Amino acid sequence: MTQTHHSVTIIMIEDDEGHALLIEKNIRRAGISNEIVHLSNGHDALEFIFNAPRGPVHNGPALILLDLNLPDMSGIDILTKIKSEEHLRRTPVVVLTTTDDKHEIERCYDLGCNVYITKPVNYENFAAAIRQLGLFLSVIQVPDAGL
Repeated sequence: MTQTHHSVTIIMIEDDEGHALLIEKNIRRAGISNEIVHLSNGHDALEFIFNAPRGPVHNGPALILLDLNLPDMSGIDILTKIKSEEHLRRTPVVVLTTTDDKHEIERCYDLGCNVYITKPVNYENFAAAIRQLGLFLSVIQVPDAGL
């Protein structure tokens, strides 16, 4: 019996169009072809993540790129909500932000983020982080439930 693997959706929560395009370009450059869903505010992001049929609660594995400074809510709140939902606890979250405040970074790791990248994104660092994510993506291809 063959196992079916869902491919991992990359959910990018980023309100700055320019950054979003740059991030997407870098992901493609790193050779990752997974679908990217771009959401530009916290409300839409949570709606997609928790309620959309294609979102990770209903549709399995995802990788979340999360900008901390969103127009309508803090990325920290979104990270907290994601990590407190049982189905999403293991979902890798990469935090993208303009701050390199040590306390904020620690807080994100405490809440369960996997990688923390400071913007403006240094291409080498980002490529390295995305390669790490490529490893996550190959690891978190989740077999169908019930095995």
